[in-house]
Amino acid sequence: MSGRSKHPVFARFYAKVAGPALDKAGMGPHRDRLLAGLEGEVLEIGAGNGLNFGRYPDAVKHVTAVEPEPTLREYAESAAEAAAVQVTVVDARAEALPFPDGAFDAAVACLVLCSVPDQAAALAEVHRVLRPGGLLRFFEHVQADSPKMQQVQRVLDKTVWPVFAGGCHTGRDTAAAITAARFELTDLDSFTFPKTRIAMPTGTHILGTAVRR
Repeated sequence: MSGRSKHPVFARFYAKVAGPALDKAGMGPHRDRLLAGLEGEVLEIGAGNGLNFGRYPDAVKHVTAVEPEPTLREYAESAAEAAAVQVTVVDARAEALPFPDGAFDAAVACLVLCSVPDQAAALAEVHRVLRPGGLLRFFEHVQADSPKMQQVQRVLDKTVWPVFAGGCHTGRDTAAAITAARFELTDLDSFTFPKTRIAMPTGTHILGTAVRR
């Protein structure tokens, strides 16, 4: 959840509180599904504090991890040093990736497409830097299925949520945005995470794979 450049308070909260709490709630297996089977040169946009780094499979040759937020990037650099695969952390934004066309075999978006300022531009850049037939793996919270919760999401996204949550938006239709960016969805799982008694505006998640057309 780190699309904008400087959110030091939220960055520290996410790294120290929210991230560990989500992992305690069972996010680890979802991260494993997200990364399973990847190989070669991989790009991770909005890598945050590097919680995925230790979960990349051995077949991955190198991970280029983009993170624009300085505090999160510092945490990510420390996580990269402990990772089993080679990871390079880069100061860049998803909407302006400093890499040549077709440079990567796969790209990973994990809880970041909710917060990039321009989702369409970010996905267009990911499409550009992937080789033809390259994979986009994504795990994101998205627009709810319930019309009532969608209304709650619209109100939150127009008022307080992006301000206090590092630019995050609760109700983006990310699957539709991925398709609009000329990716073909080949696998899509929709589920609620974490499981709570009270419905949460960030509870609806999707996890899947898309192929660069």
